[in-house]
Amino acid sequence: MIPPPDRPTGWLEISFRADPALHDALGSFLFDMGCNGLVTEDFQDTTLKAYLPLQHDLEEIQNRIHHYLGNLGAIFPDTPSPVFQFTRMADQDWGLTWRRFFKPARVTPSLLILPAWDPIPKEEGGHIIRMDPGPAFGTGQHPTTRMCLQAMEQCHLKRPWSLLDVGTGSGILAIYGTQLGAKKVVALDVDPEAIRWAERNIQLNKVTGSIRISQTPVENLQEAFALVCANLISGEILRLLPTFSRLVDPQGWLILSGILREQAKEISDALDRYDFRGHEFRCRDEWVCITTKRETP
Repeated sequence: MIPPPDRPTGWLEISFRADPALHDALGSFLFDMGCNGLVTEDFQDTTLKAYLPLQHDLEEIQNRIHHYLGNLGAIFPDTPSPVFQFTRMADQDWGLTWRRFFKPARVTPSLLILPAWDPIPKEEGGHIIRMDPGPAFGTGQHPTTRMCLQAMEQCHLKRPWSLLDVGTGSGILAIYGTQLGAKKVVALDVDPEAIRWAERNIQLNKVTGSIRISQTPVENLQEAFALVCANLISGEILRLLPTFSRLVDPQGWLILSGILREQAKEISDALDRYDFRGHEFRCRDEWVCITTKRETP
């Protein structure tokens, strides 16, 4: 087994019960506060969990959360206020926590997501991605990730083709790109912890030489790609659409996820303004994934 990245000596788990409409806002706040990971996957209710190294001051964290929830209530007056609780976790509990919630997942008839600690099925004939997600987003079990993986299979790409994965998280989309035949894959993330876990998963799947992983801001890239995937919050998607328009090849594909149903029209209208056409919508639970093609004016 490849050793996991170094971790703090303990963790604080912050668990929220919150309406899914608040998850994007809560997630952004928690990352700004210094959380190393968020979990919305594998839960069938409205739970959102975040993880902080134990060296953070508990009282200060509690006060910041209460203050933020007060401001959030003013923005969403008709949405019930989230309820949260703290749980202290020893470092050795970290792996056990992920193993409890992360199980093998058949994402498509051709793709099985397999935890790194599970044996490979002897008679499996399709694609297999082995994952040890740690605190990084993307096990293939959250609807936004599943829909991206499904959409990637449906894009008609001429070989050799290239992939840009923006907000790579665990690296799962970049890894699947190599399995689908991408000859050049660039995986970006601004979170150093996500980068380290993506590197681990890339090693697990033996595609180290096929993927370039980086913390370079996507706005700084100059090369164009046949397919760009971005599983981000809607505000980031809207902000980056001018960049995506520049980075997607003419007749290339763009896959966007992390979009709530009520946000889909705004994203779709914005795509029209940047010469993306023929939007295809995938919906699961409260989430939407949009696949679209860049038409040259």
